[in-house]
Amino acid sequence: MKNLKPSFEVIEPSFGSSFTYTGYEQNANIKSHVWHYHPEVELVFVNGGSGKRQIGSHLSYYTDGDLILVGSHLPHCGFTDDTTGNRNETVIQMKPDFLGTTFMDLPETKSIQALFERARGGIAFGADTRYLVGERMEALAGQHPFERLMGFISILHDLEQADDYKVLNAEGFAIETHVQDNDRINMVFNYVKDNFREAIPLEDVAEIASMTVPSFCRYFKKMTRKTFVHFVNEYRVVHACKLLAEQPMSISEVCYESGFNNFSHFNKSFKEITGKSASQYRHELKAHIV
Repeated sequence: MKNLKPSFEVIEPSFGSSFTYTGYEQNANIKSHVWHYHPEVELVFVNGGSGKRQIGSHLSYYTDGDLILVGSHLPHCGFTDDTTGNRNETVIQMKPDFLGTTFMDLPETKSIQALFERARGGIAFGADTRYLVGERMEALAGQHPFERLMGFISILHDLEQADDYKVLNAEGFAIETHVQDNDRINMVFNYVKDNFREAIPLEDVAEIASMTVPSFCRYFKKMTRKTFVHFVNEYRVVHACKLLAEQPMSISEVCYESGFNNFSHFNKSFKEITGKSASQYRHELKAHIV
């Protein structure tokens, strides 16, 4: 069996800098299938395009680019692949105390510490903040180290002040705290990611986790605030959203390509998770693009 645990990513700061700044052209940072974590807080701007978010137990689909802040040790997949269609991607990674603990306790910078605390659940920012902050993130590439640091601190301050954001995982979400102690849930996430198009019997997943079915169900609900069945349906619906946006497929084809083997169950799950029918979702997406 392939390794289903999230990989630990070692990150070194950019030369002459206290944080790591990397710019990628188009889809050069292909990590959408890599489930990984690191102690650094990660700010990602995807310029244009559409794709999946998998951060902790949260699953969703973004369109027209994305701006995400991922907290320390919070497992996640990458956000671009060869089908995303993004123009470029900017990734900034920093230790939670990269400015020093004393500096972070100053009245003027306590807001940044609060932002990092909020990011423990993962944050997705709205279009207004994405537009303003994304351009400034890209502009950091041509700046000298001191100017870049000052510009980045300003960006973090503005992110803390933004009101168009959504925390992606429920308060108290546990995986980010001791990743090494939660190999079970990480293995399960990877198994779903690799097998969501097929039937996933609870017995098989419980066996992977070395638990009985009842014990696994209780464990999964405690860890993610979701039932396992809901999590799998959510993953399939997010994939369906991606297909509806990107492929000229019929809705029935999308249903079966997303792992649902019953069209009425697909319709019910899609509406329950997105708040609209699949046909309405596709219609609204096309109207937005036009």
